[in-house]
Amino acid sequence: MPSRLSTRTSTTSHLARKSSNQTLASRRTTASRVSSPTIVVPDEGPFSVLRSQICSIFSDAQRNTAGHRKLAVSLRKIQEACCYEPTNFNSNSGENCGENDFNVEMARCAIRLMGVKKSEGVGDRVVKFLGFFLKYASDKDISLISDDDMEETQSFPETPTSRLVAHILSIMLPLMTSKEKTVRYRSTQLVAHMINSLDSIDDEYFHLLKIALMKRIRDKEPMVRVQAVLGLGRLAGNEDGEAQEDADSDNDEASGLLVKLLEVLQNDASADVRRSLLLNLPLIPGTLPYLLERARDLDSATRRTLYSRLLPALGDFRHLSLSMREKLLRWGLRDRDENVRKAAARLFRERWIEDCAGPYTATEDVQAAKEASPPSIEGLLELLERIDVVNSAVDGGVASEAMKEFWSGRPDYREEVTFTDEFWGALTPERVFMARSFNDFCRQEDGRKCETLVEEKMPEVTKLAFFVQQYTNNLVDSLRRNNAKGEDEDEQDTVEQEFIVEQLLHIAKNLDYSDEVGRRKTFDLLRETLAIAELPDEITKLVIDVLRDVCGDHNAGEREFCGIVLEAIAEVHDNIAVEELMGDNEDESFHSARSEMSENTPINHRARKPMITDVRTTGDEDEAKAINEIMINMKCLHIAQCMLQNIQGNLQQNVHLVALLNNLVVPAVRSHEAPIRERGLLCLGLCCFLDKNLAEENLTLFIHCYTKGHDALQVTAIHVLSDILTTHPNLLAASEDSALEKSIYKIFTKALKAVHTPEVQSAATIALCKAMLTSVIQDEDLLKQAVICYFDPGTKDNAAVRQALSYFLPVYCHSKRENMERMAVVAPGIVHTMVNLGEEIDEEAEMVGISVVSTMLVDWTDARKLVVQDEASISWNEAGQKEIKAVNGDIHLVLAEALLERAMSNSCSREEKKALIMMLGKLYITPTSDGEKLQVVQDLTAEAIDIKIATDAASRSALNRLHATLVKAIGDSAVAGKKIEEERAVQDELMVVGQHSPPELTEIGDDSVINDVKRESRTEAGDTLLEELLDDEEEL
Repeated sequence: MPSRLSTRTSTTSHLARKSSNQTLASRRTTASRVSSPTIVVPDEGPFSVLRSQICSIFSDAQRNTAGHRKLAVSLRKIQEACCYEPTNFNSNSGENCGENDFNVEMARCAIRLMGVKKSEGVGDRVVKFLGFFLKYASDKDISLISDDDMEETQSFPETPTSRLVAHILSIMLPLMTSKEKTVRYRSTQLVAHMINSLDSIDDEYFHLLKIALMKRIRDKEPMVRVQAVLGLGRLAGNEDGEAQEDADSDNDEASGLLVKLLEVLQNDASADVRRSLLLNLPLIPGTLPYLLERARDLDSATRRTLYSRLLPALGDFRHLSLSMREKLLRWGLRDRDENVRKAAARLFRERWIEDCAGPYTATEDVQAAKEASPPSIEGLLELLERIDVVNSAVDGGVASEAMKEFWSGRPDYREEVTFTDEFWGALTPERVFMARSFNDFCRQEDGRKCETLVEEKMPEVTKLAFFVQQYTNNLVDSLRRNNAKGEDEDEQDTVEQEFIVEQLLHIAKNLDYSDEVGRRKTFDLLRETLAIAELPDEITKLVIDVLRDVCGDHNAGEREFCGIVLEAIAEVHDNIAVEELMGDNEDESFHSARSEMSENTPINHRARKPMITDVRTTGDEDEAKAINEIMINMKCLHIAQCMLQNIQGNLQQNVHLVALLNNLVVPAVRSHEAPIRERGLLCLGLCCFLDKNLAEENLTLFIHCYTKGHDALQVTAIHVLSDILTTHPNLLAASEDSALEKSIYKIFTKALKAVHTPEVQSAATIALCKAMLTSVIQDEDLLKQAVICYFDPGTKDNAAVRQALSYFLPVYCHSKRENMERMAVVAPGIVHTMVNLGEEIDEEAEMVGISVVSTMLVDWTDARKLVVQDEASISWNEAGQKEIKAVNGDIHLVLAEALLERAMSNSCSREEKKALIMMLGKLYITPTSDGEKLQVVQDLTAEAIDIKIATDAASRSALNRLHATLVKAIGDSAVAGKKIEEERAVQDELMVVGQHSPPELTEIGDDSVINDVKRESRTEAGDTLLEELLDDEEEL
């Protein structure tokens, strides 16, 4: 940090400033007469040996940076000769050259730098050399000062180098406000480099530099702002230890420097400025949150810089809060830029693990490679604990992704880790998640080595089944103890046990069940586990998923799977309801599925404990019975839902599914309890995926659920309808009921306009995008409504809607020509709606300009951007590569016709008309388009020009440009058509000639044909000559 000098020689500095001011005035007068940024230097006096030597050193310095140290030593010798031992460098005048002459010559070289553009590398090298020399000379001056002098002054005394720095700064500061951007850039760059090179600066210049650089952070040129923040980043460290005396002042210069820099970091439009601040701001508690939020910066290079440079230099990551660690990992590993993802993964597996595995000694060069500590499993477990795997390893968490990158980049840990029986006997959340992530990585990674590792280190199927049983029993016992006490004293312990069982089941999902002994053991264990009523929902889902894999993918395995799950549902129902009085009349709608099974089906009778332990505290037995009944059916429906999500066969061919539908799902849909009805609808939707007739019968029911239901039910209905239409794409086309199709379209239209319920709007938008991309829905009105929803200012706060549509619209239009033509048809209506919407909204509301809307509509209908072009537009070159010829522009002709018809209508407003006409000037029209369409659009354009619908110059120019393009296209099309007719005529003549040719001409090769023709010609000539001779003999 540069400190401030409090003592200085006023006479020398005064002379230096006087000389520099005179030179600056003369330069400013000259520069005002020229427009080039080149600095015109006035008469500088007679030539001297000192000037020659200094200029020679600067000339060598600008070639490369390798010899800067040697050149700095030579320049230091010249400075010492001038400052301490005045030398006669000028032999002609006989005068000695002192310190002032040396400072003037150094400033003269610095002034020469001001006209060098940013693209010239010599300018950067000269700046580096000057900064290096000032640092080197300052250190030499300090070494010559005795300790007694330092104690007397109690500060840094004034030295020749400090006076040189003051002289150069006095010249550079006025140049920082120059009108020429190159001069501002070089002067600011030089000042910033000097600040970062020196250890101390005069107190007077410290404030002047601060004020001047703070003005430059508002410069219109980003390159100037970058250099300003580089200098201010070094000065900002003093703000943390000093009281800001002028903090309450209204002047911009007087406000806090650190606050200003943080504002620039957040709001500057240039990514280079933000990146420079990211690396130069001091790492203090006040700035750390602002620095870390750059992980969400718009610029990928800035985000990568945070993960690759700032965070490694930050030190021990354990000083960060748990939420910040999780956010940094999630943002980095899920970044859209691959380089950012790699940087985040490298940070996790190289730096964070080193903080846990061994002490880290900070070095001066943070970027230097550091030898990794030997693998430490305890350090890895601590790292997992520091990122809270219990919460971050669930679905949607980032721990799984982080450990995947860890195992991928650390083969030494893959070799080191071992899973012994002692390991499995004392599992913790961190241990079991380490085993689960290792198993997942080795199973998913291609290569024999990973397969060998997982076979050697992971337990066999039978042993893992025993571990699952052990920890499941521990979990169930803990849950029953908590239910019996009615308190959640050991809630944290229960959560950890639940997490352990979940991870073990995740491991079981990826195992190979070719071992029949292990498969049967796992099968029996899962069948018994599924019947436990107290089992949490997430574990129940995992048990069913593993059971589906154990049963196999064949049809017989699926039927066996359904039968086992139905048995579990029946047992859960009976186990929970056993405490009810046997004489009570149970609800017939929810009788046990056991009655629908064969009497020979084995059923495991387990200890029966109520799921609702004690609801008598309410004092109302009827209410307790109702709550118990709801819990029974919710548990059964959850098991059924998990089962249906793992079924792919036909519903009518599986008697177990038919029984489930009739005895559990349908009564649940008819229930008066809202939770049961909603889950029943979800199960009914899953059943509809398995049977088309069932889906067609229940479409009306889901439409009614959306119309009459609350927000959550509406979202469920939209999801079910969308999935049904995607699973059975011909359902609407095969239906004879047009009202049903209209009702579905009406639902999507209404949902897209549901601005006050963002969840419903986003669900409908995503569902509609999927349906239209798969061509299940091809309605033009819905497409128009989707585009309007994209531009509507009411959806600006609904990021899910904007993000889905920003991906959908270009992909939809550029994927198929039919989709693009559909967009061209609805484009005029979209412009009309947006113009009216712009007139209705408040002035304070932000809305996309109509010009932006029209530009995007033209882009979405540009046939050149089609992914799959027409066969007539594709050709193949000699190398066999595909080439795109002139693209058919019929789509923009359709758009032009629709725009012109709308513009010439009486209901078209002036603003709308202008927007429509301006779109016409951006259309792509080619001679390969349809001739009739070209002529129709040309007639409409001529009519529009005649009736003068364009009122302003820009609109008239666009209309005339379209007319000229159409005329040229029609002419070229006529010429091309004539050539095609001529080619066809030639081909027809060749075909006619070919029909009269001898048969053998078409049956043998070309060479044979030519030889036969010549032979026949000679034969015919010989026969003719013989006949003539015979005739002559007869006459004689």
